Amino acid sequence: MSSGPIKTPGPGIRTRFLLLTSLVLVIAGTTASSLYIIRNRMQRHVRANLEQDLQHSVETFQDLEAGRVAALNRENALMAALPNLKALMTTNDPRTIADEAPEFWKTSGNDLFALADADAHVLAVDAQGTDDVGRREALKRDLQSVVAQPTKHYLLSGGRLFEYSVRPLYFGSPASGTLLGYVIGGFAIDHQFLQEVGRGAGAEAAFVAGSEISVSTLPRDRQDPLHDKAGSFQQSGSAIIMAGRERYLIASKDLTAGADTPLRLVVMKSFAQADRDEREIDRLVFLVSLLVLVAGSILMLLLARMVTRPLELLTAGVRAFGTGDLSHSLPADGTQEVRYLSSVFAQMRDEIQKTHNALLESERLATIGRMASSVSHDLRHYLAAVYANAEFLASPSLPSPERVELFEEIRLAVNGTTDMLDSLLIFSRTGTALQPMSTTMTSLVERALALVRTHPDAEHVTVRMERGDADTTAALDTKQVERAIYNLLLNACQSARESTGRREVNVSLSADKETVSVTIIDSGPGVAEGIRNSLFDPFVSQGKQKGTGLGLTLAWSVAREHDGDVKLVSSRPGETIFRMTVARHLEPVSSGTDEIRNKVLAS
Repeated sequence: MSSGPIKTPGPGIRTRFLLLTSLVLVIAGTTASSLYIIRNRMQRHVRANLEQDLQHSVETFQDLEAGRVAALNRENALMAALPNLKALMTTNDPRTIADEAPEFWKTSGNDLFALADADAHVLAVDAQGTDDVGRREALKRDLQSVVAQPTKHYLLSGGRLFEYSVRPLYFGSPASGTLLGYVIGGFAIDHQFLQEVGRGAGAEAAFVAGSEISVSTLPRDRQDPLHDKAGSFQQSGSAIIMAGRERYLIASKDLTAGADTPLRLVVMKSFAQADRDEREIDRLVFLVSLLVLVAGSILMLLLARMVTRPLELLTAGVRAFGTGDLSHSLPADGTQEVRYLSSVFAQMRDEIQKTHNALLESERLATIGRMASSVSHDLRHYLAAVYANAEFLASPSLPSPERVELFEEIRLAVNGTTDMLDSLLIFSRTGTALQPMSTTMTSLVERALALVRTHPDAEHVTVRMERGDADTTAALDTKQVERAIYNLLLNACQSARESTGRREVNVSLSADKETVSVTIIDSGPGVAEGIRNSLFDPFVSQGKQKGTGLGLTLAWSVAREHDGDVKLVSSRPGETIFRMTVARHLEPVSSGTDEIRNKVLAS
């Protein structure tokens, strides 16, 4: 059935693995896309909510500021209406005013209290935390620098921030009275005030004056990023900073117009809760995707088995058919396409088997015809020689020397017929069970050499054997191997006889751990290029007038049955090298008979 071993395709991707990999990639891609979309949407939503909260905090600050400024204006108006304060200001004595001012500060209840004359010169100032003279003088200088500017209402002094209000003090009515001076009242912008700003939105707040933080609700260990980013607060809009291990969204309001230094209110809100919610959602999405992956993989494996199992059975059936096994069953279940393919292949297998049997029968008949033609031609040649010489021997007047010569020609013809029949018999037995025995290849070569030297084709040819120390012991069928070596030697002698120069045949043996080899070198004209690829096919005799063309084929088939080979190593005019190799220990031969038969059929 088979003309040779089927080539196994290289490793490929199994359908089951491909389906499972596709499912995993789809689920992984879907999960990654879902996480990206959810995270992106959530981050935008969270940022929008935080920005809204921060805006609410800014509005809260504005409301608180407006309320406190209104309260300051009322308090300053009440203070400006006090008769004793007006009497104090009419003295125009700075020392007297400075000594009496603390009593009025206590009466006002404000964090900051100051009195200035009609020319806006600050005469007295008092504030919480300014008990020593040095701080009071510094506060007085700082207040003097801004009090004359009606647009300013923020005072930064000694690292403290105040918001203040100025009220003129008149003797008489404001319309027709005399300006005695100014009453200045203010409140400190401190940690408690900032907590009120951010309490409604759960935000943190800070006042940044220039590049320094004046006051902040953030712990000190988280204020460093505010120092580092102070310059970026001059820009409008929101931004994200890292404070400690938390992310904060920040927004700011510019208050520089009311202060003598760049001043901004910065409100910020942490992403901590949003980050925790995001991680929780990521974890839930991942767990759901993992469950879907496991369930989908199990389902895909079941579906893949339903689809690929019949395909694997069909593949096994095709492989078995390729090796000549016609009894392998084909799948009858599976998908509609697989069942249809199995049915079509079964029909095709039957048709191929019928066609193959018919082809084998026709080739067998053709082979028998070619063999019969070859054998008939050679037998006619030998019988013609026997018949003609027998007629000459019948003559009573034939001299004795000529009679001996005729007898020699008859003997050669009979020997040629015997050699031909022996080759046919041994060739017909190749592929049957061998009868190996432990022997040396050297002894078989020596016996083959002795037989070849007696053959007429070896006349005038020098045959040498190079003896070596190699161990040539092997398990061999002595009769077949000896005949194979004999055919190779005889072929070499016939080639060497055609040489116009030296006529030599050299034989050498070599061995390794696994094999034993016989190398035969002749000095003939070489093997024709046109028959080198078919040299070991049956009935190829390279134009010889004698022989069946089975000599090299027989040697090749015997070597193959001994787990070896016969090769034409090289060939050129004056040197042709054949090498026969056999294994020391025979292994079961599974395809030797098929290869021999295929060579016969292909010839």
